[in-house]
Amino acid sequence: MDSTQFAHVPTPAPIVERMVRALSAWINPQRALRVLEPACAEAPFLKAFRAHYGSHHRLEGVEICPKEAPSGITVRSADYLLWESPHEYDVILGNPPYGIIGAASHYPLTTFVPQKALYKKQFCTWHGKYNLYGTFLERSVALLRPQGVLAMIVPASWLVLDDFAKLRTYLFERGALRIEYVGKVFPKRNVSAVIVYFVKGEHGVVLTDGTTETAIPEPAPAQMIRFENDAIRAWERSGSPIGSVFRIHFAARSPEFRRSGLVRMHPLCGDVPVLTGRNLHRGRIDYETCYSGWWMRLEDAAHLRAYYRMPHLVVAHTKGTRLVCAFDERGYPWREEFHLLPTERQDVSRMVAYLNHPSVSERLQWMYRDFVPHLTRTMLTKIPL
Repeated sequence: MDSTQFAHVPTPAPIVERMVRALSAWINPQRALRVLEPACAEAPFLKAFRAHYGSHHRLEGVEICPKEAPSGITVRSADYLLWESPHEYDVILGNPPYGIIGAASHYPLTTFVPQKALYKKQFCTWHGKYNLYGTFLERSVALLRPQGVLAMIVPASWLVLDDFAKLRTYLFERGALRIEYVGKVFPKRNVSAVIVYFVKGEHGVVLTDGTTETAIPEPAPAQMIRFENDAIRAWERSGSPIGSVFRIHFAARSPEFRRSGLVRMHPLCGDVPVLTGRNLHRGRIDYETCYSGWWMRLEDAAHLRAYYRMPHLVVAHTKGTRLVCAFDERGYPWREEFHLLPTERQDVSRMVAYLNHPSVSERLQWMYRDFVPHLTRTMLTKIPL
């Protein structure tokens, strides 16, 4: 697929070289291999493969808007996600497009809205706000021969987001993964990336950043992939997970406020501001500043979320993996953020102090790096109390 239609950019040359060289751990380049690059554009991975391993391999690309094929490389004009290949492949490698298919007002991929229903039907891993790169991983695994090798650079979000739980299970059940965290290597793109090496028919998962390595020999279905060590595992065993002590809710979003008819841009006497993450600080809530631009009556907040009226903990959703928590004693309306209601009586001040302690954020940062730009409900659920 033509990369200009998608939210990705060409792979930096050093990354292409790194990925191609790494394949030597799994392939026998003396044998003629069938090698495929999906969404190949000008086929940088196939060119690098030929340069490193010779011209005796069968090199093929798939591109929805192909240009002139490079010498010695066959490029097929097709939508890779719907393409029926007559072959299985020894190696599939590349940088698939990424983005969520939907309306232009919310998502980057509009060209393929008509095909979205076909994609959803075609791919068993499609779930929630699925990102297109997930379908490329599933399709490529299906096209590999036994012991075949996949090498792709993709965003790191699939390691931890719930929308990719089916994809993680799919990969765990079909082969071994070596995942190299490389961070933000794409110029002018605020996307953290990983290189995924997959060997069909093997077992186990390894996550590395070149210094730290986490091995998961037998991952559980849908398990998040994150950095772990004995200290992290001991910490998580040291108390009850938040998810068993609190009911975790997510606040009303902007469209709900707009549809409610309860908010206004200019306050009337007695109105309170709708709070956002900018009002939330460690151990403190700014009840005065209206960052949202909306005001409403305090007693109307419960029409949006019943728990707003109950004093409860609020945890930031938009602070990366830093944990920011405060106690809302006034029951104000919130736009977004996590809201924690205890299932039993809790020492609120102790909870707030613990969750805001730098050591908690340091552990979260070490485990999840910048895989996603915000703390997720699943990450929050696992924190021990």
